[in-house]
Amino acid sequence: MSLSRPIGSALKGVERAVTAAAVWAGSLMLVVAVLTGMWQVIARFVLFQTAAWSEPLIQTSLVWMAYLALAGAMRAGTLISVDVLLEVTRGPARRALRLAGAAAVFGLLAVLVWFGAELCWRVRFQTLAGLGIPASYAYAALPVGSAISILALAAHLLDPAPPAGEAPDTNV
Repeated sequence: MSLSRPIGSALKGVERAVTAAAVWAGSLMLVVAVLTGMWQVIARFVLFQTAAWSEPLIQTSLVWMAYLALAGAMRAGTLISVDVLLEVTRGPARRALRLAGAAAVFGLLAVLVWFGAELCWRVRFQTLAGLGIPASYAYAALPVGSAISILALAAHLLDPAPPAGEAPDTNV
């Protein structure tokens, strides 16, 4: 028995836990945005008060939601799909098409990690109006979500999820 199987299953477990946590956190950010939006409407039209903090909180939570939940789409392989080309290709051509799409997405995610981290560094002394927190907290969604998505994309390439409605192939 080789060591690659236990190590591979351990890495797969870590990736699944990280991706699931990211999707859960992204879902939580959607709940935060919805509840904050409801409070904003109630405060403005029922209590006749303004909640200056609500709009930047909604924007920040929606950005975090999008970048964290992106990992789930990467893991499932549902982000970029050229269905027509995938339907007409078979064998090596289909694999090449999938790899080309994955390489393009990986390149985009790598750029987002790099420039997102640089953006966080540049705005580290700025604060978000209404929240009073460093702007880098909001912009950190780009490198953090993109890095998690790179992990999920690599996991999808190494262990693709079965198409919707199909059971995974256990005869590998």
